[in-house]
Amino acid sequence: MRVEFDQWMKASSAAPDAQRIIESCVHCGICTSVCPTYDLLDHELDSPRGRIYLIRDMLQGAPVSVRTRDHLDRCLTCRACESACPSGVQYGQLIDIGREEVERRVPRSLAERIKRTLLRRALQSHRLLRMTLHAAWAMRGMMPAGLRKRLPVPPASLAAQSATQPASQHARRVLTLHGCVQGTVAPGYDQALARILDHFGVTLVTAKGTGCCGAISQHLGAPDEAKQAMRRNIDAWWPLLEAGAEAIVLTSSGCGSMIEDYGHLLKDDPLYAVKAKHISALLRDPVELVGNLWSTSNLPLAPLSPGQEQLVFHPPCSLQHGMRLKGRVELLLQRAGYQLAPVADSHLCCGSAGTYSLLQPVLAAQLGQRKLEKLMAGKPQAIASANVGCIMHLQKESPVPVRHWLEILAERLPARDQP
Repeated sequence: MRVEFDQWMKASSAAPDAQRIIESCVHCGICTSVCPTYDLLDHELDSPRGRIYLIRDMLQGAPVSVRTRDHLDRCLTCRACESACPSGVQYGQLIDIGREEVERRVPRSLAERIKRTLLRRALQSHRLLRMTLHAAWAMRGMMPAGLRKRLPVPPASLAAQSATQPASQHARRVLTLHGCVQGTVAPGYDQALARILDHFGVTLVTAKGTGCCGAISQHLGAPDEAKQAMRRNIDAWWPLLEAGAEAIVLTSSGCGSMIEDYGHLLKDDPLYAVKAKHISALLRDPVELVGNLWSTSNLPLAPLSPGQEQLVFHPPCSLQHGMRLKGRVELLLQRAGYQLAPVADSHLCCGSAGTYSLLQPVLAAQLGQRKLEKLMAGKPQAIASANVGCIMHLQKESPVPVRHWLEILAERLPARDQP
């Protein structure tokens, strides 16, 4: 696929990446077979191949309309196409370039810009998000059923959370971040990882000064704001890494996939390019860290009760397509004694996709319902996953509990005052 950019794009620092990615596409169409939106809408321009054509034409100077932006907006950025592509097309990087350019050429209405700005601010502010959700949880009983379903499940009480926190500090340390949504709606994920790592003599450190990984801003058309979040996190982690911390570990795979891209996204920053590349290299998903530790030392899990072993795992797109760790969590869960039912079309997105479920609720709901039908086919007692967005999205309609796999394992550990 040849490309000849217009003068504006030729001057852009993104031009070399865009040209390399577009020209690597041989338009074979294999990507269409794994694309959730193409599967739902049966429209070429709602497939990866079609969106590549749209982006190529836009960057070559062709007229761009709201319809162009709509087709790019409907992409989940699930990156299933990357896993399937025989040519190694880095579609995730290209869709970011295309979205940034279409925002410049086809500005959104004032109402849409305000909505997206408020969404970014609300989701990244612990205080605002906490106040909003606590008010919503307090009024949950008075809400219509449809609205009530859209609320995330309230986390455990602070007292219960504190009781599970490891008291010991170890010489070996790995780092995490305060994050944004997860820190408010699901603090138990980090606490579960901390308990598991404590059994292996490793301390999980939440670095002061960290916040959102930057994914929310990146995918809501605010790349400069996203880069500021990246630099802030790097500045907070760097002294701790210099002091001996071994790795960076995020319990939501969406955040992990974003931090894995820091090196690419900041490659043109003269002050942060080297550090960002190092940060990306130090990223470890919990399944990698726990799996490696477990292979050399025992994890003392309590026996499963009858029926408790029936589980199904939903692999988030960020885990299986972004970080290419498909099948790793399933192996650990099987080692822990769980019987995992097979899942048809496990490569397809559940529809959460960060803020996608808020901005494209109809498509997200259809994808979520399809995913739940596949997950429930094996009649599991619970659904496990590895990303806060997927878990919250599936919880809305799931007839069984949807939980993080780390919480499921951590509950079977002995209390910390036991040998």
